[in-house]
Amino acid sequence: MRLIIDTDTAGDDVFSLMLALTRPGVRVEAITIAHGNVGFAQHAENALATLAMCGRAGEVPVYLGAQAPFSRAPLDAAYVFGADGMSDSAFPRTAQRPEAGHAVDEIVRRVMAAPGEITLIAQAPLTNIALAYLREPHIAKAVKHLWIMGGTDNGVGNVTPAAEYNLYVDPEAAKIVINAGFDLSIVTWTETLRDGLLDLDQLAQLRALNTPRARFFTDVNRASLAFAQETEGLNGSLHPDAITCAIALDESLILDAERAVVDVETLGELTRGYLSVSHAILPDIELADPSLKRKPANARVIKKIDQAGFFAALRTALL
Repeated sequence: MRLIIDTDTAGDDVFSLMLALTRPGVRVEAITIAHGNVGFAQHAENALATLAMCGRAGEVPVYLGAQAPFSRAPLDAAYVFGADGMSDSAFPRTAQRPEAGHAVDEIVRRVMAAPGEITLIAQAPLTNIALAYLREPHIAKAVKHLWIMGGTDNGVGNVTPAAEYNLYVDPEAAKIVINAGFDLSIVTWTETLRDGLLDLDQLAQLRALNTPRARFFTDVNRASLAFAQETEGLNGSLHPDAITCAIALDESLILDAERAVVDVETLGELTRGYLSVSHAILPDIELADPSLKRKPANARVIKKIDQAGFFAALRTALL
């Protein structure tokens, strides 16, 4: 499997990278950096630290990409992940540095050089992916599959009641990508709340491994865990990016999914960044309103994931 992972590396983004970097038979072609969780340059430092921890330093190039959304100032989530995105763990600077090329150029170049071979995992605001599509629209059909972590499935968001962070930060980019014609799967915040929680017992099991990677995981996860417990009232920590990567690497972990018509709200005062997901209970749209036209399903929305299988995959990555 050949992967490009587009990331705003902090917290759980790190664990997603670890799953891919340690999985036999998976070739991470590049890590591309988007604005998002914390300071832009710090995302690259966190990706480089993760490469070093996984014994892959110097093997996987890291490229800097879009530093801001299409139409607003960047919005970080340091209140969840710590100022450095790594629970303020002060990991040392690595010898490897980001490459000179731009992330958008590299996504286009690498995908178009190997059509039908490279899978993209998008676990950040979708600015880099949208820019890549605008630069080369043929990329939508040349990507083997695009996995997006973002949005909600008729559920509550994590920034506003309507919107999850990745889509809230840059809904214009998300709307472009979701309507571009990619072979697309979406793991929503709604699904993360169902199956992406690692409870305190599972976290204790990972900590008890006491390997360098397990200690790294525990250190990086410290702030996210505290936020989940103290603010969200959860008995553990949430792992939206890691669970997305886990099922991209092993689709047998998907227990239920539906083809759906999805789109993104960009204008709503209360619903900006909302992911609209069609539902089987709805009537045919033209029956409900003859002025509306039916659209074909454009995404697979993941509904249920094997949580035990996800935990097992993450545990293996930390050995």
